[in-house]
Amino acid sequence: MNEQIARDVVLVRAIETADQKREVLSDDDRMYASRSAKELAHWQAADSKSEVTAEHFLQQRAEQILKRIAERTPAFAALIKRRNDLRTLSALLPVLALLLGAGLDRITDPHRVDLLSAPLLLIIVWNLLVYLGLLIWACLPASKPGGAKAVLLRRLSAGKAALPRKLPHALAAGLLSFMAEWAQLSAKLTAARLGRTVHLSAALFAVGAVLSLYARGFLSQYVAGWESTFLDAAQVHAILSALFMPAVALFHLQDFSLADIEALRFGQVPSAAGGARWVHLYAATIFLFVVLPRLTLTLIANWRAARLSKRFPLDREQPYFHKLNEALGVARAGGIFRVLPYSFVVDEARDKGLSVLAAMLLGEQARLMLRPATGYGEEAQEALRDTQLDDAAVSVTAVLFNLAATPEKENHGAFLEYLVRHSARGIAVLIDESGYVERIGAQAGGKARIAERIALWQQFCNFHQTSASIVNLIDPSARPLDSGAGLTLSSAP
Repeated sequence: MNEQIARDVVLVRAIETADQKREVLSDDDRMYASRSAKELAHWQAADSKSEVTAEHFLQQRAEQILKRIAERTPAFAALIKRRNDLRTLSALLPVLALLLGAGLDRITDPHRVDLLSAPLLLIIVWNLLVYLGLLIWACLPASKPGGAKAVLLRRLSAGKAALPRKLPHALAAGLLSFMAEWAQLSAKLTAARLGRTVHLSAALFAVGAVLSLYARGFLSQYVAGWESTFLDAAQVHAILSALFMPAVALFHLQDFSLADIEALRFGQVPSAAGGARWVHLYAATIFLFVVLPRLTLTLIANWRAARLSKRFPLDREQPYFHKLNEALGVARAGGIFRVLPYSFVVDEARDKGLSVLAAMLLGEQARLMLRPATGYGEEAQEALRDTQLDDAAVSVTAVLFNLAATPEKENHGAFLEYLVRHSARGIAVLIDESGYVERIGAQAGGKARIAERIALWQQFCNFHQTSASIVNLIDPSARPLDSGAGLTLSSAP
């Protein structure tokens, strides 16, 4: 699945998930899109003489839904066509860097070549420090970007968070959810593209500085020399010898002696014939230390971006995709819905309710795996020592809490944090309201108390980097998890 298809699919999933009341897409809209996509996927497979794939189905369905929403909501149509900030940056930054590099000689004497030119030396030293930093960064453990870098990647991936006021509330909520999710999913791709732009810009800045030297040399006679308050000729000779040694060796340029350096000190008789020699030395050195490595890094970043763009890493093991695959007729048999109760004894009636939820999420062929309940205050590591949280055979793992319980950081929170931290595939959080509703639902003010307790659990789960899904295991239809909507998988940040 390429980037554009993945983007459309994630956008449609976010909208469908947020549109619980069917304000944006009715059930008929969704069923029509699925039927049309199924037919188009079969025709596409027949034309190419290949098997029907879920990717073709998802692509056609996303296109159908986005087209329908755009027809009904012009503001949405304009929004999804909005130009990506990263594309603008990728086009402008290299050109700006080339122009800035070309204007570098404006801050120096345009009629002389300073052997200790601060701008040219700064270009070389800065890039060497960047290479060192990249090498150190590559040796550190992988971590998710944070702080200003995360904000920048989010802005470049998803664009501005501001939305038109004319959008329906459910559609706006879906778009905001999509922006947050897409920024996370495409972080590696955006980082690769940003790296490509930065490395290319650095190379062009150096090229601009060198071209400026040569262009100025055609119109002016350079006078070569150096001056320093603290360095003598021997020290300058040592510095320049080390700096220019690779260029002299590789390009067979003219070397220089200590006497040459001594003769070029400003204040003595100026040399009007040696300017070109030093321009060649600086140009060759900048090419070796700046242009060539930066272009190499540009090509590496471009290769990474192209690979990620063609094969976008979208996890299709989510419940949403299982339901759609079932509509296509390619659902995998035996999708497993694993439930980990905490301080919650699941009776027979609620066990049946969990089976219904599994079918809602993963299709009629889904299987429920109900693990033994973890006791209140029991250590998660001890209780789950025989549970493989990242079992590839399990489609969804959910922790089950009772709404009647008051969430506690030391117990419920510790258990939840352990699951989030040790599950790379994500954890769903289910809060069963059935017992609490039976107990106080008919009392005066009961609905208000239920709403307060739900808000408390949702706030608690948000604090622990998860999202709570309220269910009713006695009457699953009262809190349906339709096509995976309403169920959020949370993974470690």
